[in-house]
Amino acid sequence: MDKNRLKIEQRERRHHRIRAKVKGTKGVPRLSIFRSNRGLYVQLIDDEKGKTLVSASGEEMVGESKIKSPKLKVKSKVIKTKRRKIKKKIAKLEQAREVGKLIARKALKKKIQKIVFDRGGYKYHGRVKAVAEGAREGGLAF
Repeated sequence: MDKNRLKIEQRERRHHRIRAKVKGTKGVPRLSIFRSNRGLYVQLIDDEKGKTLVSASGEEMVGESKIKSPKLKVKSKVIKTKRRKIKKKIAKLEQAREVGKLIARKALKKKIQKIVFDRGGYKYHGRVKAVAEGAREGGLAF
């Protein structure tokens, strides 16, 4: 079996185990994370109705944030994609923290203060941990 396919299947198995235990409601929705190589997508989900209440992604942060880190050498440049030009590129870890803060702001506007965290089968490390910390800094409790 292909090494990459094996990793994906293992993550999916972990995700199914987590989902068996974690349920979101309207009062306490589930914070779900999907991580790709290029982006990070976060949403608050009401599992009883199967609806997304609030969503945020790393793409929303581009151009909006002025993150600079002395440790990480990230060049800001224009990147052309099929859909549009991205003007500024920031470090993935810092972007994840900002996405956590963004989802917290959007949730608080909809009067959601308490959530259940679903790491999506990923290890609680790196970008996943940064999203959680950013959401906590933004005012969400879990």
